[in-house]
Amino acid sequence: MSDAAATSRHPNQPVMTHRAILLVIFGLMAGMFLSALDQTIVGTAIRTIGDDLNGLSLQAWVTTAYLIVSTISTPIYGKLSDIFGRRPLFIFAIVVFILGSILASFSQSMVELAAFRAVQGLGAGGLMSMPLAIMGDILAPRERAKYQGYFLAVFGISSVIGPLVGGLFAGANQILWIAGWRWVFLINVPIGIIALIVVLLFLHVPRHPRESVRIDWWGATFVIVSLVPLLLVAEQGREWGWASAISIACYVVGAVGIVAFILVERAMRDDALIPLTLFRSSTFSMATLIGVLVGFGMFGAMLTIPLYLQLVLGSTPTQSGFEMLPMIAGLMIASIASGQIIARTGRYRMFPILGTLFMSGGYLLLTFLRYDSSYWFLAGAMLLLGLGLGQLMQTLTIASQNSVGVRDMGVATSASTFFRQIGGTLGTAVLLSLLFTLVPSGVQNAFGDRPTLTAALDAALDPTVVTAPANAGIMSSIYAPMVSSITTAATQNAQSAVDQAKEAATAAVASQVAAGQIPASAQAAVTEQAVAKAVAAASTALTEKLPVATVASDGTVSLDFSDATARAAFVDSVVPEFEDKLAQGTGGGSFDSSAMNDTSFLNGADPRLTKPVLVGFNDSTIVVYRVALGVVLLAFLLSLFFRTPPLRAKSALQEAADDAAAMSAQAAAAEAGAMVAPDTGPVRTGAALTRRELRERGE
Repeated sequence: MSDAAATSRHPNQPVMTHRAILLVIFGLMAGMFLSALDQTIVGTAIRTIGDDLNGLSLQAWVTTAYLIVSTISTPIYGKLSDIFGRRPLFIFAIVVFILGSILASFSQSMVELAAFRAVQGLGAGGLMSMPLAIMGDILAPRERAKYQGYFLAVFGISSVIGPLVGGLFAGANQILWIAGWRWVFLINVPIGIIALIVVLLFLHVPRHPRESVRIDWWGATFVIVSLVPLLLVAEQGREWGWASAISIACYVVGAVGIVAFILVERAMRDDALIPLTLFRSSTFSMATLIGVLVGFGMFGAMLTIPLYLQLVLGSTPTQSGFEMLPMIAGLMIASIASGQIIARTGRYRMFPILGTLFMSGGYLLLTFLRYDSSYWFLAGAMLLLGLGLGQLMQTLTIASQNSVGVRDMGVATSASTFFRQIGGTLGTAVLLSLLFTLVPSGVQNAFGDRPTLTAALDAALDPTVVTAPANAGIMSSIYAPMVSSITTAATQNAQSAVDQAKEAATAAVASQVAAGQIPASAQAAVTEQAVAKAVAAASTALTEKLPVATVASDGTVSLDFSDATARAAFVDSVVPEFEDKLAQGTGGGSFDSSAMNDTSFLNGADPRLTKPVLVGFNDSTIVVYRVALGVVLLAFLLSLFFRTPPLRAKSALQEAADDAAAMSAQAAAAEAGAMVAPDTGPVRTGAALTRRELRERGE
């Protein structure tokens, strides 16, 4: 629709038909599917990628580069789209994402991959924020909630097929003469081209004419200066050390950047990247704060639960993707149901309350997990988390959009997404860092349980278990130092006893020779006989005390653990002493957080060997879930004070078009000298009206 047409229409005439809205939504879904699929498909294949590029330890940088750039670009897309329009920015985001995918498929090192993933992140920032802003333009807040099911279906489908496709690609050596894992990125190219065609054909959004504005380049600069070092230290602080020089430098630079950003935004006023006036609205401020906390809890669950499924329950990456379906199902059900209720009533205050309550219930269940809990217990917790998230994700965005005027729709939407991503980044960094910090002590505590320790040591000493190929990894990673510590001490003690018997026999013969009782010429032969008798006697006494010991004819002691009864007796004898050594940190165990860099040693290993690790990981995960529960409970308390004015019945485009038509009609009547002005309803008057609207909504 042209601007002229828009201004000549009657205020009650709709800007877009239902068919046009559906076509636009189809275009938005195509773009969002591209980004949503990339988030799930890469995670499955990252270990294969790291091994192939000989840089598995650098995989965190691949994630960090993508996350930082996509987070920072989100508010920039929102502001620029308010100025230049949503459609060109959305098309730009798709093109950049396709370009980044092509570059990533040619990576020859993890450093190159991190750089190219940053290019992908630049596109992803628009792919995730622009659809929400466009939805805010074309749909009234009350109607908007009905369409959220379409978008959540995109996330649900990508969550299911992403891990499957990623696993298939990562498991293939070559596909069309190209390494299988490179198709993880190349698959984005045809999907992106289809999405681009769909957007070009169907995504036609009427533009509201804007007055000339300044572009907040300094604000964008200081967003980067403030967030990059803080996100870097959030991701890498565990490796660097939270009080290291580089971490402190990141804190200082980030703090200076935040102060500078606030000063710049105050100076830019309405043209700011994130106008500070948005926070004068209590609805926007509270929705933003709750969004940060919900993002913290959401990303914490989405990253730790698949890890738990794979490590503790032994699921493959592909299986874990399917096992996440209860969360996806709960999310879709709650979103569709809440959307229908919002559309019919225009009320939504109960959904942030119920959403955070359901999430709290899900995390509360997770705190009761045991390493041998069934999948269905975990599935119930995931269902509750999904039901909570489904009531929160879009409800908070709608609240933010409803709290501002037409002018700031894009920046409010992107700001809401931006702060939720900040919360998600913090949740990812803090909870994963906490998890892997606690795992070593958790495993140590698991070994402190005597039945668990006894069974593990018995398995670690069993020759049939030790020689099994499936146990080679866990033996070398964890148990080899323990076994060496135990057997070396036992062998040395036994050998010392035999050696003392041999020395005593040799000394007795020598004394008899000196006394003339044995001729000197017979000393060697007599000594040999005496030593043999001493060794036999020591062997008899030793095997009674240490059943696993065997003594060769020359007096060499070795340990044989092939007999189960003898092995069990030996384990029972060393467990108390070994417990003391573990308590003092001298048990010979080498398990630390670095051992979790490659957890493939758990695959197929003897359950008695893996139990201490799984118990330790389970107990550490419970602590993480308790932290997440506390954060979500805080969000629940805040939601009780969340002021939620009724949703507007018109879309942003409809309001802008109605205002333009009404003002045009009044101007025409004035020029014609009409005695009575036409009935056009209330006419909005720019910034002053926006402030008045906020006051009417209780802001």
